Amino acid sequence: MKLGIIGFGRLGELLARYLAQDFDLLIFDQRNAELRPRIKALGAEAASLEAVCACPVVMPLVPISAFEPLMQTIAPWLQPGTLVIDCCSVKVRPVASMLQHLPEHVEILATHPMFGPDSAAETLFGAKLVLCPVRIEPARYQNLVAYLEKHGLKVIETTPEAHDQQISRSLFLAHFLGRTLIELEAGPLPIDTKGYRRLMKILLTVENDSWQLFEDMYHHNPYAAATRQDFINAMTNVCHQLDGAR
Repeated sequence: MKLGIIGFGRLGELLARYLAQDFDLLIFDQRNAELRPRIKALGAEAASLEAVCACPVVMPLVPISAFEPLMQTIAPWLQPGTLVIDCCSVKVRPVASMLQHLPEHVEILATHPMFGPDSAAETLFGAKLVLCPVRIEPARYQNLVAYLEKHGLKVIETTPEAHDQQISRSLFLAHFLGRTLIELEAGPLPIDTKGYRRLMKILLTVENDSWQLFEDMYHHNPYAAATRQDFINAMTNVCHQLDGAR
């Protein structure tokens, strides 16, 4: 079966590497001419945006801030019964964009892979994948879940709202800590502890992701601002306790 991917960034290249084992992949990226050799090396085909949208399954893998304009662009090209699967790291606003702009004859599955090019470089086995079935036939959804579980993925079904609430306290908070460590110019030290080395792992992971991803996770998650403020309040309380202990 043909599967179309829009966007060939770090996540797009990772997913294409695994999906090419089971699907005929068509990939569109604005840098197609430059990326064609890498796409071909995966066993996929660089194609036009219209050709990708003609596939029965379409995966838009673009930055969150570019997601809604893309939905408006591709909507006229999607065929009846097409399944659109997004992989944004926030869910409420992308789902709203898909429901607003995509025609009713298109099925929608919102997902968030809880892994990336660093953690899943060798295998997907045991990795978590969040699914929010927005508008999809039950039989098709169950077949997809069975496919994912067969490949060793741990499927977590939830709502876009519950996802964004929890991800603001896991992924966003981890990135917030990592970016703060970078700003602090933290780095490896000869005199350290296991706890400090764990902090360095957060820093290294964040360093490999773009600042745009960090900004998008904050500005497009309706719960991120509150999480940031809760963290700052908690840190301030700890500082007050330390100062009061003198």
